[in-house]
Amino acid sequence: MKQSDHGGDAEESQETSEPPLVLSRDQLADVQKSATRLIDELRDIDDGDMVGEIIENAMKLLRDQTNRGDIKLINKSFKELRYALKIFAPYRDVRKVSIFGSARTDEAHQDYKQAAEFARKMAAAGWMVITGAGGGIMAAGHGGAGAEPSFGLAIRLPFEQKTNTIIANDKKLVNFKYFFTRKLMFVRSSHAIALFPGGFGTMDEGFEVLTLIQTGKSAPMPIVFVDSSGGDYWKQWQNYLQNQLIARGLVDETDQCLYKITDDIDEAVNEIRRFYSNYHSIRHWRGDVILRLHHPLGKSELAQITDRFSDLLDGGCFRASAALPIENDEPALADLPRLVFPFNRRDHARLRMLIDFLNGLHRLDPVPSPAIPKG
Repeated sequence: MKQSDHGGDAEESQETSEPPLVLSRDQLADVQKSATRLIDELRDIDDGDMVGEIIENAMKLLRDQTNRGDIKLINKSFKELRYALKIFAPYRDVRKVSIFGSARTDEAHQDYKQAAEFARKMAAAGWMVITGAGGGIMAAGHGGAGAEPSFGLAIRLPFEQKTNTIIANDKKLVNFKYFFTRKLMFVRSSHAIALFPGGFGTMDEGFEVLTLIQTGKSAPMPIVFVDSSGGDYWKQWQNYLQNQLIARGLVDETDQCLYKITDDIDEAVNEIRRFYSNYHSIRHWRGDVILRLHHPLGKSELAQITDRFSDLLDGGCFRASAALPIENDEPALADLPRLVFPFNRRDHARLRMLIDFLNGLHRLDPVPSPAIPKG
């Protein structure tokens, strides 16, 4: 089966009726030897060691006599991720916001207008926007931003998911078969999340990104829940969160700092831009967290951080630092100052509070940086 790169669409070709070939023990050994030679040669190529691991694990599918249907799932997922990463690669240095909301929202609805205005203002600030490429809020996001700064991550469904005309023939459109690969690319490629009123899908995306950030499985990023002017959709959601999850001790009250609810578009835009006014990015190394910043920290600022956030420490102390040796693979970030400390890897809401404190030390607009790591 061959995957076409056009639009990222990976439609399956017609399956033959012939049964799959079953390798004998000797044949499998010969194939394994050939793969081993290839893997050894790959070690001499940049990143070839990782590609070799992919090949090695793929070979284990034969050894394990994995069901053909499961192999198809792995193969299709790999194709989708490979293609999507290729599409995003030329734009890795541009910050992006993912916009979620109902596909059923009509153009005349206030939510639609809010989403379009939000996307327009984010694009004007130099950001790109990512939506699910369908109608409703997704079309509003693309319409507000325009096609040039827009990505579309479409999902093939038997209903309700027609690609909007703004992104339909764009090279930055990727079509997915699986929700899980699509959701991975949404979070993997985003530096902010904006959610407008929507159904199960919107709730799914909202709770997933909150879970990933709360547990440290995703880098910190701003999340805004945007209501129509005077609307109460997200306020009612907040009431449920407080009256059920927080009241029952299922979620910490401090986790509310991971997101912001607003019906003001300018406030939503500023919340996202402010997040990167001093904070640039994060990296983990052994037990340390490395926060890359736009502005260096002085002794008095370090003292304030120690006084307010010592609960984040797992022994050791906060220290201002230049780039660490482990970061030599990111030379474009070498000149950024750092805040380094042994993180307890538990209090990610408090880590967000620390980032907010760091951003409060300086004005809104950061000095542009030549590279934006993601992952």
